[in-house]
Amino acid sequence: MNKRDMSRVIEPLEKIGCFFYPKNKSTLPFTLEGTSMPLAQKHIESKGSAQVKSLILLSALSTPGITSVVEKKTSRNHTEIFLKKINADIKIKKMKEGNLIKLKGQKNLSAFDYTVFSDPSSASFLIALTLLTTNSKLIIKNVICNSTRIGFLKVLKEKMNAKIKISNKKKISGEPIGDIIIKSSKLKPVNCSKKLVPFLIDEFCILFVISALTKGLSKFNGINELRHKESDRIKNMEVGLNQIGIRTKSTKDSLKIFGNPKIQIKKTLKIFSKKDHRIAMAFFCLGQLLNGKILIYNFETVNTSFPKFLITMKKIGAKYEIQKQSS
Repeated sequence: MNKRDMSRVIEPLEKIGCFFYPKNKSTLPFTLEGTSMPLAQKHIESKGSAQVKSLILLSALSTPGITSVVEKKTSRNHTEIFLKKINADIKIKKMKEGNLIKLKGQKNLSAFDYTVFSDPSSASFLIALTLLTTNSKLIIKNVICNSTRIGFLKVLKEKMNAKIKISNKKKISGEPIGDIIIKSSKLKPVNCSKKLVPFLIDEFCILFVISALTKGLSKFNGINELRHKESDRIKNMEVGLNQIGIRTKSTKDSLKIFGNPKIQIKKTLKIFSKKDHRIAMAFFCLGQLLNGKILIYNFETVNTSFPKFLITMKKIGAKYEIQKQSS
């Protein structure tokens, strides 16, 4: 987290009256001083960041007056669904592009029960292994199938010829839930446009692995946001894929992958995850698919999003060993 640029967080919170010290520092650690007189504001969210949108809405709960968020790029909406479920005073109006969200603060809220179901981003690694392993079938139960979270499934099914379907659909706590059924598939390369990016932002690392093992040229546009995650995910995926002979070409905002399903790992591939959990999990899956030896450093970072990743992988037959890093 210390590497992530927090200016996108600092700016909207300063706007309502918070102070951050030292001044002009945009990475952790820093000191945050709250305010007893927060000011309701109109915020423009143009990055398509659900995190930024959510921090504004959650801060608005205790801010007097009406806070509004003009969401220029639609992003994941779990926070809005959650706030509606707990009876917060929130209104959402669809615009020609994006949404206008208004929240009236300082409403008394009651205690509640809320169930969080299976994470589609964590499921993506299991989906990738199933699609690319001959004669495989997998059913993942009770996965969140929110329209803002299944871009990965849509790209695979509608653009890459993947055998995927969602069954047993239901709605619980305002969230659509379903079982995902996946069968191994002969995939085709993808041309992924920037309008799809917000709906699969966390799945790109494993999608790059899938594209690397799919014959043909895959193109991804409008993915600059990947350079501002736990690591520069475009650069770090390229470095690893290039090491095994997968050709790539990138710009600040795009990536081309020249897929080769016949590629092999001829020597131990060393992956420096840069403490990025999705980089680590993506290359773990690559190692299983190619039966090659991959050494992934700082793999413990996976615990930030999928603490039972290795246990789950062992259940489906993955082979690995854990080595302690010398200090």
